Amino acid sequence: MWTYDKKLQFPVNIKNPNPAMAKYIITQYGGPDGELGATLRYLSQRYTMPFKQCIGILNDIGTEEIGHFEMVATIVHQLTRGLTIEQIKAAGFGDYFVDHTTGLYTVSAAGVPFDATCFASKGDAITDLMEDMAAEQKARTTYDNILRLAVDPDVIEPIKFLREREVVHFQRFGEALRVVQDNLDSRNFYAINPEFDGWRQTRAASTEKPNTVTDSTK
Repeated sequence: MWTYDKKLQFPVNIKNPNPAMAKYIITQYGGPDGELGATLRYLSQRYTMPFKQCIGILNDIGTEEIGHFEMVATIVHQLTRGLTIEQIKAAGFGDYFVDHTTGLYTVSAAGVPFDATCFASKGDAITDLMEDMAAEQKARTTYDNILRLAVDPDVIEPIKFLREREVVHFQRFGEALRVVQDNLDSRNFYAINPEFDGWRQTRAASTEKPNTVTDSTK
């Protein structure tokens, strides 16, 4: 059970509306490499992860991503509140406005609605953690691109914070991958699924009859 702390992980106080910038940033709300996908990815993968330390990392980061989802929503909201129709038209925000007014909707910068097929929960520790590391790098690249387009310090600072967290998450998933590798025979890093095959192999070994040729009975 989570306890909700009624404050953002990093303050967002945008004074000047900018619907054109909101169109870019909203991709981290519901785009293919955004915070919603990250939350669902990590909190789904944790259930079959075979090692407690890795479960903890997935749970910690997945929970934090909910906070990032809230931050991005706040940024987009503050960039689009109090708009006039003239501002909406001038910024090319009309397509979004027609469908959603200025309500928050999970969509990419290109206008594609969120689709769960943009992330995986494969039930294989190494497969999932490699996906997670790639996901954090893709999110970091997206924030880099947003920063290249942003000029308002009120926008830049929270985006820089979010970018930094992607780097930290990438490093923590690297640690989780090392935990998995340290618990596997190095010859089998990429040959078995430790979430499914691992317990089967352990069970088979525990019930295997002694080999009269190689096992010592003396």
